[in-house]
Amino acid sequence: MENNIIIRLENKEEWKQVENLTREAFWNKYHPGCSEHYILHKFRKRSDFVKELDYVVEKDGEVIAHIMYCNSKIQCDNRDFVSVMTFGPVSVLPKYQGKGYGSKLIKFTMGKAKTLGCGALAITGDPKYYRKFGFVSGQSMNIYYDPFPRNEEIPFFMVKELQSGYLSGVIGTFKDPEGYIVEDVEVEKFDTNFPTKEKKILPGQLS
Repeated sequence: MENNIIIRLENKEEWKQVENLTREAFWNKYHPGCSEHYILHKFRKRSDFVKELDYVVEKDGEVIAHIMYCNSKIQCDNRDFVSVMTFGPVSVLPKYQGKGYGSKLIKFTMGKAKTLGCGALAITGDPKYYRKFGFVSGQSMNIYYDPFPRNEEIPFFMVKELQSGYLSGVIGTFKDPEGYIVEDVEVEKFDTNFPTKEKKILPGQLS
């Protein structure tokens, strides 16, 4: 780890700053504007938010990256469920993106999650990026992503065992925790707390 880099827990006094960091990181990335900063804001008050994994990267005294974890579950076909964790958003200030800070944060916190007893992670994201951390498609592990049909390949839904064999024999469905679902009107209202930014339709956006 670089001498001028610190990975540490977020302080409550930094919440607004980190929410703005998240907004900057995702603005116009997947669609005009973004909602990730509001998702983070809402999760802080939820019981499934994992405060022990609420980490930031500090570089030369500046907070440049953040990751959020929450508890989630796989609903098994036998009506039981398996506890897992989900992470995201993973936010890096634009000027520091592509330099490995997000990767450092993910690797560090996955180790911490394992120490906390987490058996597996279930996430959505870019499979080309997350494959390097050991994530595989959920379908390959008999874990399916709600609400898609099981025979439909969903490459952006991935899982990773932190404890060997944790998902062995498990067949079930994963659904995004409720905290990830937000209304556009709520996001718009929350966004008034931040500096005005222009929403743009850009190539490569999802919508």
